[in-house]
Amino acid sequence: MKYILSVLGLLFSVSVVAQTVFPDIKNKSKLDIFNREAAIIMHEENNVQGVIFDAKKNDGLAIFKNIEFENGILEFDVKGKNVPGKSFVGIAFHIQDEETYNAIYFRPFNFKNPDKERSGHSVQYICHPDFPWHVLRKEFPEQFENPVNPVPNPEDYFHAKVVVEWPMVSVYVNNAKDPSLNVKMKSEFKNGKVGFWVGNGSDGDFKNLVVKNL
Repeated sequence: MKYILSVLGLLFSVSVVAQTVFPDIKNKSKLDIFNREAAIIMHEENNVQGVIFDAKKNDGLAIFKNIEFENGILEFDVKGKNVPGKSFVGIAFHIQDEETYNAIYFRPFNFKNPDKERSGHSVQYICHPDFPWHVLRKEFPEQFENPVNPVPNPEDYFHAKVVVEWPMVSVYVNNAKDPSLNVKMKSEFKNGKVGFWVGNGSDGDFKNLVVKNL
């Protein structure tokens, strides 16, 4: 009897805790947008909604108002461009406000760079405001950024999966079995909002966001 109860308890726990959300972004009222103009578009090939940012100085965010996230999986498709220093695209999570969050982002212009040091800066973890990329690179060189494998086309959409099990975060690209990045986060905060992120001077296209809370 005790065994049956424990199994039932486990099944109940899984059914309650595991929640998958497919955010509906038919209009921008469901987003808090900071330091960017953003448009909601419909991709004709598969009838999927997406978000397109323009490019401006400093970072930009589109935060989903009604999504809370702690541990779980974030999956999305994103497209940047192959222009050095002008394409930083990714996702922020555990967002406390527009200046305080964890994030994973990509530098598509480094994906196929023949310089190994440059290609090693293709995917990056950051924790704002205390640990932006330049602080992490100076204080913890090569620890919080890596090449991506497999290497996507820097001018096309690619698929990203971010697995968060605080304090660890792992990043998978294009359904790879092995992570391109696996690091211990620098934040003390463990939960918050989720949002698309673009870096200084960067625009970006996003679609197919799936949020799975565990």
